[in-house]
Amino acid sequence: MAITEASIYDHDMTYPIHEKNCLVYKLSGHVPARLVLYLLSWSGFLVSFMMRTDINIAIVAMVKDANPQANGGGENTTAQYCFTTTNETIEVTNYGGTLEWSPAIQNYVLTTFYWAYIVSQLVGGWATQRIGTKKVFGYSQLVTALCSLCIPWASEVHYGIVIALRSAQGFASGLTWPAMYALVGHWIPVPERSRFMSSFQGFAIGIGITYPLCGFLIAQFGWQSAFYMTGSSGVIWCLIWYLLAFDNPETHPRISLSEQKYIKENTINSYATSRNRSVPWRAMFKSMPAWSIGITTFGRIWVHYVFIISGPKYMKNILGFSIEKNGFLSGAPFVCSYIASVFFCYVADKLVINQIMSLTNVRKLFTALAQVVPGLLCVVIGYLGCDIVGILICWFIAVTLITAAYAGAMANIVDIAPNFAGPVLAFAQTIHMSASFLSPLASGYIIQDGYTLSDWQTVFNIAAGVACATYIVYQIWGTEEVQPWNDVDSQEHVRENERMINEKSQTTIILQGNEAT
Repeated sequence: MAITEASIYDHDMTYPIHEKNCLVYKLSGHVPARLVLYLLSWSGFLVSFMMRTDINIAIVAMVKDANPQANGGGENTTAQYCFTTTNETIEVTNYGGTLEWSPAIQNYVLTTFYWAYIVSQLVGGWATQRIGTKKVFGYSQLVTALCSLCIPWASEVHYGIVIALRSAQGFASGLTWPAMYALVGHWIPVPERSRFMSSFQGFAIGIGITYPLCGFLIAQFGWQSAFYMTGSSGVIWCLIWYLLAFDNPETHPRISLSEQKYIKENTINSYATSRNRSVPWRAMFKSMPAWSIGITTFGRIWVHYVFIISGPKYMKNILGFSIEKNGFLSGAPFVCSYIASVFFCYVADKLVINQIMSLTNVRKLFTALAQVVPGLLCVVIGYLGCDIVGILICWFIAVTLITAAYAGAMANIVDIAPNFAGPVLAFAQTIHMSASFLSPLASGYIIQDGYTLSDWQTVFNIAAGVACATYIVYQIWGTEEVQPWNDVDSQEHVRENERMINEKSQTTIILQGNEAT
């Protein structure tokens, strides 16, 4: 049967291969390139967050325990502690912790990652515009993985080396989000963007499996095994990324013409033109919609990192859980949150497609679900005292709802500036990721040794206040409208369209020649 251009588009079974300035084709089974990209994004964030959160649970076993009750000291009253069952304290399991790190040193080790993370945000936006997502995301993951593998050795030498390694991990990891956001603008059609954003929730699965898996490994093989596991996973992922990732549909060697055509017709972005255009930083800094995204997500991140970083310490010091139970209960809510994120993003797309709500109102609704409700649940957790069942229920619901942000303010980044989603994300993350170290620093300052309910109540109340107050800014200035500084030169669009038309003409000529032969 003769192959025509129509059959190519109808059956979606051919791949363009660039060879000697012309397009030739081979028949093959086809896996949509967008599906591959989704899986790479999902697994990439999963591995990234495994490598950045392993230490949150491992440090519980790395450092010698300083529980005042276990040492016979402290105020032994159920009004301040949930760590007692009768008049005797429960047994504290020793997991081989030999490091004599003070609470202050532990806070520095945990938070240094996020200081460097913030510094690299604008670098990530700039680098992505210049050299593309494939290199930026891939190399940053590799650096993070190698640092994870070195942490066990560094911990035995000096905590200063651990801080340096965590700083390197933070700087490298800070490049990943702007890089992937830029890819969305080039690859994902507008009707699919909310659903594609659920791939970013691979980070929730990463956290969800890291805590219980590390808890098991620590209990069985020692705390060093946690870092060897996450670092090795990162190196393996980098190899897969190198083989399968491409910066845009035009350079993908296996994408079908019909998929390439569909992407082109449903995106208002051009990879070539956006890379050749300078980032409009000044206009971005003056944009209240961009500021509103950064400010409101500051509140969400504050609450989120109470659960991510301070959570394992709360589980151990207040609820008295073993490392295995701590890992499971700290991680399980994040697995639920991934499932919820897919649901949230699907519902958001349906609300817009069916014109039930405007895109702006959808973004605001899911942003409120992501931070106002979890903030209020933090207050409830603080006042539940030692009601472990009630605490865990509220904990699960709060962490699950936080992921609604990816159908809310986080997806709004691509709405307002699809051509510069990477730089806009870098700008917003420079603002909101400061909460990733301010939140644990504030918690560490308040709770000190972390064994009194009243101190934790203060931590939860502050988190609620920050979450609710910052949402107000987004409610006022959040919008779906593409910002004026996003537009590229219309002549560049014309040239890009002419290039696509010429490529299609060459394709038709080649196919007709093959048919005649």
